[in-house]
Amino acid sequence: MSLGRQASLIGAPTDIGAADRGASMGPEALRVAGLQAALQGRGLQVFDVGNLSGPANPWQPPREGYRHLEQVVHWNRAVHDAVFAELRLGRLPILLGGDHSLSIGSISAVARRCREEGKKLRVLWLDAHADFNTSELSPSGNIHGMPLACLCGFGPRELLEIGGARAPAITPSCVRQIGIRSVDDGEKRFVHDQGLDVFDMRHIDEMGMRQTMEHALAGLDSDTHLHVSFDVDFLDPDIAPGVGTTVAGGPTYREAQLCMEMIADTRRLGSLDIVELNPAFDVRNKTAALAVDLVESLFGKSTLVRRPVWKPSDQHSTGPSGAHCGVGTTTSVVTATAPVAAG
Repeated sequence: MSLGRQASLIGAPTDIGAADRGASMGPEALRVAGLQAALQGRGLQVFDVGNLSGPANPWQPPREGYRHLEQVVHWNRAVHDAVFAELRLGRLPILLGGDHSLSIGSISAVARRCREEGKKLRVLWLDAHADFNTSELSPSGNIHGMPLACLCGFGPRELLEIGGARAPAITPSCVRQIGIRSVDDGEKRFVHDQGLDVFDMRHIDEMGMRQTMEHALAGLDSDTHLHVSFDVDFLDPDIAPGVGTTVAGGPTYREAQLCMEMIADTRRLGSLDIVELNPAFDVRNKTAALAVDLVESLFGKSTLVRRPVWKPSDQHSTGPSGAHCGVGTTTSVVTATAPVAAG
C-alpha cells in the first residue's frame, strides 16, 4: 500500500435488513474505537464523508418473503451512489455498517466501476454465514441473509438493478467465502448448485488459515480489484461478542490476524465493508476495537517489516455475465522478513 493513498469512510447507520436492532450504531462505534486515526497511522489520507441517511426501521414482519424490502432498496441505492462516487475520485471506499444487506449496494458499485475500467473483481466474503438465501429459502425473510444471492442474480428486481447496473452484478466465480459455519438447509443445496468457493471452518481447521488464504487469493494479479466484505461475526464470539448473530467456533485472534495480513500482502485491496457490528451486544466497545485492530492489519500492520513476494498469474476468465472474474492456477502469497538494522 503506497503512502498517501486516499480512503473514504462512509457510514450507513441502519439495521434495516437484520434480525436484531443495534447494528445502526456500528458506524459510530468504529469511529469511537479510532478507525480514522488507525488508518492514518498506516499512511492513508482518510476522508470521513459522514453518515448516509435513509428510512427508519419499521420492524415489520416479512411480506412476500422479504422484510423491509422498500427500505432496504433505499439504503442500498444510497450506499451504491456513495461508494461509486468515491471510486471515481480514486479513493478506497470503506463502508461502515450497518447490517450486511448493505453490501448489495457497495459491491454493485465496485462491480460497475470494474466494468468501466475493464478490471477483474475478486470478492472475499468473511462471514459466519453464507448469506445466499432467497425469499423461498429464508426462514426469516431478513435480507441480511440474502445479499450474496442478490449480487449473483437471485433476488427481487429492485435489488438486482441497484444503480442501473446490469444483473447480475457479479457471478459466483468472483467470490471466495471464508469462515462459514452456519448455513440453512435449503441454502446449503443452493450454494452447492451455484458452485460457490466456500472455505468453511472445517477447511480452516484441517488445512490452517495460511493454506486457506493462499487458495482464496490464488489468481490475483495487478489487473484485479480486491473487495473484502468483513462481517464481524466472522470472528469467534469469545473475542467478538458485539454482533447480533453469534456462531461459536469461528477464527481465533491469531487466525483472523493472519487472514488480514495475507490480504494486505497482495497489495490489491481496493474496497472494504465492515458490517454487522452491534454495540448493543458488545462489552465496553471491545468488538469495535478488535475490528479496528484487524483493519489495521488489512492495511499492512505487522509485527516485523515484511517484503511481499508477488507471483502474478496471467490466467483469467470472464464469467458468463456480471463483473469480470479472476481465476487461475494456485498462486501462493508469501512473505520474507526484510533485514532489520541494528539499533
